[in-house]
Amino acid sequence: MEDLRQWLAKADELGELATLRGIPWDLDIGVITELAGRQLEKPAILFDDIPGYPSGHRILVNAWGSRNRFAATADLPLGLTMTGMVEEWRRRSKEMKLLPPRVVGGGPVLENTDVGEEVDVLKFPVPKWHEQDGGRYIGTGDVIITKGPDDDWVNLGTYRVMVHDRNHVGLAIEKGHHGRWHMDEWFAKGEPMPMAIAIGMDPLLFLVGASELPWGMGEYEYAGATRGEPVDVVRGPITGLPIPATAEIVLEGFVDPEERRLEGPFGEYIGYYGAGIRSLPVLKVEAVHYRNNPIILGSPPLRPTDSQWYYRQVLKAALLWDALEDAGVPDVAGVWCHSVGNFFQVVSVKQRYPGHAKQAARIACQCFVSLQAGRFTVVVDDDIDVADLDEVLWAMCTRVDPDRDIEILKDCLSNPLDPMITPERKNNPTLSRVIVDATRPYEWRDRFPEVVASSPELKQQVLGRWGEKLQGIV
Repeated sequence: MEDLRQWLAKADELGELATLRGIPWDLDIGVITELAGRQLEKPAILFDDIPGYPSGHRILVNAWGSRNRFAATADLPLGLTMTGMVEEWRRRSKEMKLLPPRVVGGGPVLENTDVGEEVDVLKFPVPKWHEQDGGRYIGTGDVIITKGPDDDWVNLGTYRVMVHDRNHVGLAIEKGHHGRWHMDEWFAKGEPMPMAIAIGMDPLLFLVGASELPWGMGEYEYAGATRGEPVDVVRGPITGLPIPATAEIVLEGFVDPEERRLEGPFGEYIGYYGAGIRSLPVLKVEAVHYRNNPIILGSPPLRPTDSQWYYRQVLKAALLWDALEDAGVPDVAGVWCHSVGNFFQVVSVKQRYPGHAKQAARIACQCFVSLQAGRFTVVVDDDIDVADLDEVLWAMCTRVDPDRDIEILKDCLSNPLDPMITPERKNNPTLSRVIVDATRPYEWRDRFPEVVASSPELKQQVLGRWGEKLQGIV
C-alpha cells in the first residue's frame, strides 16, 4: 500500500472501517477515539463532515486497533499469534535488504501548497484529543523528518506536535531520540534546524517512524525493504528534506535555536499528563503542502491498554529480540513488550548456564530499544507465553525468591513524561529499574516441581480423537 487511501480501501475490504459524520473536533472526536481504542478489535474510524470544515477534510483514528489491520499494514500473514508475528517480522527482517527512497519529481502531496501569509495549520480539523490537553495537536500519527548539519542520514521519528498559532507548532522531542540528537547538532552550531512534518501517510511509515531503529539506519530504507519497493519522496521546496510523495499533509519550516514557547499538558502514552507544561522548541511553518481532501492520521496516546500501542509492540519486541541476540545472549525463546505504560517487558529463555536469565534481563533493560522504557524487565522460562500477562504473573509468583531474584539498577535514563519524575528533574530524568528472574532456579531446575498441565503430545492425541466434537468448545 503506497498511501493512506490504499490502506483505507484495504481496511474497508476487511470490513473494519467505520465512517462517522458531523462529529466536532473539540473533544468529541477524542472521546470516541478513547472509547474505541481502549478495546481490542474495534474498527478504524474515519471522521468526515467535521463542523466548521469542508466535507472531505477527514481524520482517521484507531488505524491499527485490530490484528488483521496491523498484519495488513506490516504485510504479515493473517491469523498469527502475537509472538508469531514477532517471529515472522524477525525472520523477514533478517532476509530483507534496505532500499533507499526513490526521489521523484512530484506527487499528490504537492497538489496544494500554501506559503508565507497563506499558511494556516488550523485550516485542517485539528482535534483537541484529551480533556486536559493544553491545546490542539496536529501531530500524533505523524513522522518528523530531520537530518544533521554534517551528514546525509535522514531520520523519521514520531513526536507530538502542538498548534500554537497559524504558523507555529510546538515540538516535544525528548532526550535519547534521534530527532533530538539532530536538533542538538544544529543548535550547537547556532543554526536553525530544517524540519518537515508528515501528517497522514502510508501507515507503514508511521509504524517504522515510531519504532526504535538504531542510529544511522534510515526509516525510509527500512520501510522500503519491508514492502519490497522504494518509498517515493519529493524534495521539500523549503528545506530540501525528502518528504513522502503520497503524504496527505506536510509542514515545512525551521526550528530557531533560541525560540521557546510553553507546550502541554498532553495526555501521554504512559497514561498521565506527566510532563506538564514546559518551555520547548518551536517550528515556524513556512509552507504547507497537502492533497485534495486531506486526511489527518490521528494516533493520540490513551491510558493503557491502548489497542494501537498494543499491536505496535510487535516491532519493538522484534527489535529487542534482535538486540539481545546481537549482544550474544543465546537461546532467547520469546520477547514481548506489554503496553502498560511502555514500562513492562518480558523475555523468555531456555536456560543454558548460571546467570543466563539475569544476563538477558540486564541487557534487555539497558539496550537502545529500552532506553527510555523497560522499568520492569522479567525473564521467564520457555514454557511461559511472554504475551500472556496471566502466565507471566504466575511465573513471578511461583518462581521468584525476592531476595535473590529481584535486582535494582540505579540512575537509568527515564523520560520527562514519566509521572515519577519530579518537576524539578524533568530536564535530567533518571530513575531506577527492576529486573526479575522468574525462571526456575538454574542450580536445581531439574528438581523443580512439575507444572499441572497436559503435555503437548497428550493434547494433540486427544484433539486428534475428539477434534470434531470439540469445535466451538475448546
